Amino acid sequence: MTFIWGGKHVVGSRQILQQITKNGGLNLPDVALYNHAAVLRILKDWIHAASFYTNLQALHLLAFSRYSRVQIVIFIIILIMYLLCIIGNMLVAIIVCFTSRLHTPMYLFLSILTFLDVVYVSVILPKLLAITMTGDTSISYPGCFTQIFFYVFCIGTEFFLLTTMAYDRYVAICIPLHYIMMMDRRTCLILATFCFIVGTFNSLMYALLISQLSFPSFNEINHFFCHMKSVLPTSCNDSTSIEILITVDGLVLGFVTFILIITSYMYIISTILKIHTSAGRYKAFSSCSSHIIIVVLFCLTSLTLNMKPETELSQEQDKILSMVYIALVPMLNPLVYSLRNKDVLRAISL
Repeated sequence: MTFIWGGKHVVGSRQILQQITKNGGLNLPDVALYNHAAVLRILKDWIHAASFYTNLQALHLLAFSRYSRVQIVIFIIILIMYLLCIIGNMLVAIIVCFTSRLHTPMYLFLSILTFLDVVYVSVILPKLLAITMTGDTSISYPGCFTQIFFYVFCIGTEFFLLTTMAYDRYVAICIPLHYIMMMDRRTCLILATFCFIVGTFNSLMYALLISQLSFPSFNEINHFFCHMKSVLPTSCNDSTSIEILITVDGLVLGFVTFILIITSYMYIISTILKIHTSAGRYKAFSSCSSHIIIVVLFCLTSLTLNMKPETELSQEQDKILSMVYIALVPMLNPLVYSLRNKDVLRAISL
């Protein structure tokens, strides 16, 4: 990482001090006064240099600063969403862990989903809460890169995880007689590991590319976290190639997985419609309806945000869309999966 600043250096105050104390100060009756002034000048220059270096190491997230009159309301809303997200997802993970009949592929993937939700929500929302409450918009460069790394890792992993969950539902409904053989423990672990590998590779690639860029000493980002599309325009380098890579990566990661999910559900719906009893159709559809809701909310909002052109007017819309899949979707995940799932409700009642 290269940082560029204005070339200002601490002035040679030590030379001034040496000149005014030359020959022991015999010809300077007020040498003590000059010594005192020179020392103060040195301290002032050191303090200025230190504060300048401190500012150099920070970005400034504008977040929702334009809505200063309702900052308390925004803080309370975000805090409630954050707490509900953490408590709800941790509760689902604990229930799945300690309920033996929930030790199935679907709930294994659900547990991983709750883990990812907790990770990237905890990386982003606490800093947003601090900015909203204190008004201090600064975030260190290491803190910014931490947000970028875990955000890209979790989003990429979650796209493939949702695709894996759709495949699990496809096998369970369309070819149920082969489900146990096709979705055994080894296969589930391979699929889960693949999701994590893709997410890790994706985040490392982004981190490596960003680390090659240079940034100015004072850098404002009109977002509530270090989103790639908001950070890149502030770079001193030409980031066109990275922006193209983000678009291509979004197409591959987003649209390909989304098409695979849609294809799986086309077969699922076709199979459900062939079931003769209404009770059977309801049972089959209820087992995958929760997943459909999350896929629509998560995939459509994230794809819309990453694919649409960047304009000054759309920056506030970007914040709203980002809040949907960074805070709202992780908060709704445990509610959607538990309220519409009899196995989870039965485990909660116990």
